Amino acid sequence: MLAPQRQQAILELVRRHGGVRVVELVRAFGVSDLTIRRDLETLAGRGLLAKVRGGATIVSTAVGSTHEPGFAVKAVRQEQEKRAIARRAAALVRPGSAVALSAGTTTWTLARHLAAVPALTIVTNSVRIADVFRHTGRPDQTVVLTGGVRTPSDALVGPLAVAAIRQLNVDVLFLGVHGMTVRAGFTTPNMMEAETDRALVKAASRLVVPADHTKWGTIGISTIAELGEADVLISDPGLPPPAREALAEHVGELVIAGPPGA
Repeated sequence: MLAPQRQQAILELVRRHGGVRVVELVRAFGVSDLTIRRDLETLAGRGLLAKVRGGATIVSTAVGSTHEPGFAVKAVRQEQEKRAIARRAAALVRPGSAVALSAGTTTWTLARHLAAVPALTIVTNSVRIADVFRHTGRPDQTVVLTGGVRTPSDALVGPLAVAAIRQLNVDVLFLGVHGMTVRAGFTTPNMMEAETDRALVKAASRLVVPADHTKWGTIGISTIAELGEADVLISDPGLPPPAREALAEHVGELVIAGPPGA
């Protein structure tokens, strides 16, 4: 396949799925990592896609409070930061706990760490997160999937989800968020998802928010919880000093998760 043909095929994949990873493209086209990265640079230079760490996403001009990127788009953003955050978050979970994970790519990354923790009961409104635990095949883990209507970010929301959650009590909730500010708190661009997430917050004895630095200053249309409701917020070294100061004043504990050994 000639380079222009391959680049057109890559562009079609990005448009179809919202985002792609370099490793996936290497396998799909049977070329080197360097070749794929050059293709992405060429396409990005023409304004046809946006390069992110480890892959590429569609070019979006939508920045409003109701813009909701799809799961594939978000999955290739801040991957290294999300892995570090997930490692720190997983250390907070004890065997035998009842743990809730809201939908999101950071909580999905966390799920892969929790899959090795014995005797967990997992409550989630994410099919993708439920699949992580299903594939482990551990008989000592129980997964409760709420049901509901699926959003663009693959969250299950709506009356069915809320009704299921209201019957439950969990030890800790790991809440994925779209944005966070002092004024608006933790927010999402989907109002139905906010309602479902608020039900999860009420069901939890402890609230932990794993959120990379890009979430700071972003505001979704609907508030899930105030900053002060978070017992722990886990972010990464990219979080700027003013944000750290503001968050430290409001959340119970601010944790900065760096790479292994940092």
